[in-house]
Amino acid sequence: MEEFSEFVGLSRPTVSKYFNDPASVRKKTRDVIEEALKKSGFRPNIFAVNLNRRRSNIIGVVIPNATDPFYMALTRRIELIASEAGFLAFVLTSDGRPELQDRAIRTFRSMNVAGAIVAPLDLNGRRSTLAELDRDIPLVYVDSPPDDMAAFVGTDNRQSFALIVDYLCRSGEAPCYFGMPAVNTNARTRLDAYCEAMERLNQAPHVLALSDVASWDFERFGFEEAERLFAQPDRLPTRTILCANDRLAFGVIAAAYQRGLKVGHGADCDLRVAGHDDHPLSQYACPPITTVAQNYNEIGRLAIGLLMRKLGESEEQSGPHRDQILLKSELMLRRSA
Repeated sequence: MEEFSEFVGLSRPTVSKYFNDPASVRKKTRDVIEEALKKSGFRPNIFAVNLNRRRSNIIGVVIPNATDPFYMALTRRIELIASEAGFLAFVLTSDGRPELQDRAIRTFRSMNVAGAIVAPLDLNGRRSTLAELDRDIPLVYVDSPPDDMAAFVGTDNRQSFALIVDYLCRSGEAPCYFGMPAVNTNARTRLDAYCEAMERLNQAPHVLALSDVASWDFERFGFEEAERLFAQPDRLPTRTILCANDRLAFGVIAAAYQRGLKVGHGADCDLRVAGHDDHPLSQYACPPITTVAQNYNEIGRLAIGLLMRKLGESEEQSGPHRDQILLKSELMLRRSA
């Protein structure tokens, strides 16, 4: 920066002011700097600049799975809105591994990020670097909160499961529950939401006994566990299966096909299968999956909005009643149930 200032013939504070906000300098000065940039090819090292600032313009984002459409849509929305607000969203993936989540948090601390949005793993009460980061900078959780006090934006699981359990009970046999691996707190909250919804309808909850593994490969888990269930039909208390998410439902439907079982809603069908989330491919499954839709884009928009309020970048004030935002889901009726 010092060398570029000499090259352009302006003071370093003026040049720094330009890089922080080009519109903050006079047009004549801006034209001189931009012409010098073309000739020199100079670009400031954004990470070095941020280390010298009290607060950087970088927002850290940690997700557990970069290939999951939910997290892809979420990060796209966050990146777009952050950019419009003059921030750079820096996305890292934990790949479902606590040690990689910790490494991502340490990386963000070293980068002096202004704040962070995190889709956390379930660490089963173990000490996490997230707690340390939360004390230092504004932090917003998405998808699954670590506790009831954390700033969080996500789906209201109680509302969504009440919606689909009510429909399944009204339209056929009451559903048994095909849970997800315990990779985040959704595993517990969705199970609890299913049980509450069943009890509210005076139905006995039926939770299927599945393997205790912590895998993000939901499709494979759903397929292998369903294969074992279908090999012993007496293990199925009902012919309606409600899966904790659509990716599990993909595996269950595939296992049913391999077993020669017809999935759908009708007298000629052997099984009904429903999911949760409205995965982008759920409407193209065979058969298309009945599910409840999460609003992916709205979760991303509200999460970055909440973080901006905490950073003082928004006129809307943050408060206890604004720090937990639960979105309603919509029932999507398709042929699988």
